[in-house]
Amino acid sequence: MNIKRAKEEIKNTIEAYLLKDMYGAYEIPPIRQRPVLLIGPPGIGKTQIMEQISQECRIGLVAYTITHHTRQSAIGLPFIQDRIYDSRRCSVTEYTMSEIVASIYDKIADTGLAEGILFIDEINCVSETLAPTMLQFLQCKTFGNHAIPKGWIIVAAGNPPEYNKSVREFDIVTLDRIKMIPVEADYGVWKEYAQQVNIHPAVISYLDVKRQNFCRIETTVDGKLFATPRGWEDLSRLIEVYEKIHRTVDREVIFQYIQYPVIAKDFANYLELYYKYQQDYQVDEILAGKVREGLYRRLERAPFDEHLSVMSLILAKLNGGFREIARKEARLERLEQLFGGMKPESAVRGAGMKEAGDSVPDRKTADIQASAGGGSPRGEKYDSPQEHLAGLAAGMRAERKYKSESGLLSRREDHLYQDVTEILERTLQAVRAEGCQTEEEVWEKISEVFEAENNLYEDMFEQWGQRLEHAFDFVEAAFGDSQEMVVFVTGLNTGIYSLKFLRQYECGRYYQYNRRLLFEDQEREILGTLGGSNE
Repeated sequence: MNIKRAKEEIKNTIEAYLLKDMYGAYEIPPIRQRPVLLIGPPGIGKTQIMEQISQECRIGLVAYTITHHTRQSAIGLPFIQDRIYDSRRCSVTEYTMSEIVASIYDKIADTGLAEGILFIDEINCVSETLAPTMLQFLQCKTFGNHAIPKGWIIVAAGNPPEYNKSVREFDIVTLDRIKMIPVEADYGVWKEYAQQVNIHPAVISYLDVKRQNFCRIETTVDGKLFATPRGWEDLSRLIEVYEKIHRTVDREVIFQYIQYPVIAKDFANYLELYYKYQQDYQVDEILAGKVREGLYRRLERAPFDEHLSVMSLILAKLNGGFREIARKEARLERLEQLFGGMKPESAVRGAGMKEAGDSVPDRKTADIQASAGGGSPRGEKYDSPQEHLAGLAAGMRAERKYKSESGLLSRREDHLYQDVTEILERTLQAVRAEGCQTEEEVWEKISEVFEAENNLYEDMFEQWGQRLEHAFDFVEAAFGDSQEMVVFVTGLNTGIYSLKFLRQYECGRYYQYNRRLLFEDQEREILGTLGGSNE
């Protein structure tokens, strides 16, 4: 299965394992909670999804790469303990607590998360001395004499033998005690993830055309050659930073991440062309509706690969704008949730912030609940509106700190916390500077801040709506109702942020071409069925 399905399987397993009956006992007793074992090629995201699962399920995560451990660090060090057996004093060998088990208890103490995941990577590549310990761990959920705490679920990962000579085969006794999940690389699933984490558009557009280079691992007479999803993601981050510091990403740099010479050379050539097209076509001008003379003539003479690169540049720019709109929308929702608890009883319904946000709900995929949570962390009472506002900012900082230290904070959520906290602190400074004291005065200032943020959102929404229309103008004028239009509309259909935007923005041509594409797909399917029936 692909990594997305594997992630859902693990989340379902966690939900099932942590379900308790009416007496507080786990519905599936810990002894019957089979450890999950992910087996798949290196670099496809097995480790990464564990962080995502921990954040989404709001449970702890303790992760170890077991190949970094010796038998002593895994099971603990021996020491002599005196015991009484049959009225005789005997010296008995016992073991200190395993470093791994101790880390779980430390995590519980530091975060208060009593339930979580113990993730052991490369579990089938341990040394010969540690192999029996790993078998005991999978079968009995113990390291030495120390059991894994109840409520902590074991997930392990490893590579198939063809990718690692150090792999050890598990026997049937062990395999019959685990929940095996084989995982394969899937570009379509990775592309969804890539759009969420803002993978460089040159990487995505290249792999759209050369999917066979997404995950390739081979052993040749010259050694191991490989290109992995992890390599593409790390290369993407480097390209992004190199662009900011004005450095060149050439073939030698690419090979440091994509250690497959043919693929590294091919992508280096593509990246050079990508930058050239970026300079030649000036997508910002196209989206502003200012197409230079001669551009259409150039596209008429250009090869299809160049057409695809131009489509990629346009889609990348649009999706970047749509992503910023989604970020501002999330910020508005959180602000209205927090500010809602500060609305004075004397405020007239429909005034202030509510009036400022009248146009917002129509543009949102989820309804905003203005008073959700009361705006006051933990229902605390404050002596003054200024103190209440300061408490909201302090609460956001404390919540961000806790989630960050607990490993429950994604990069996107972290940015949201920082954005909202900055607005709260800016509002507090304005309230203090203008000497606002009463609830009504503070609420008026809050309403002004919220209205300003909402206006920025509305302006950006309208701007990118116009840019989308100009993009359709350009594609229609340059290519008409052709394969390039199919590529463009399909790109909009597969973009997470473009779909979110298009659910709120009425773009007639988007729906027009979508219906046509759907009709053509159905027609091809029917003709294919008829053709098959005639054979």
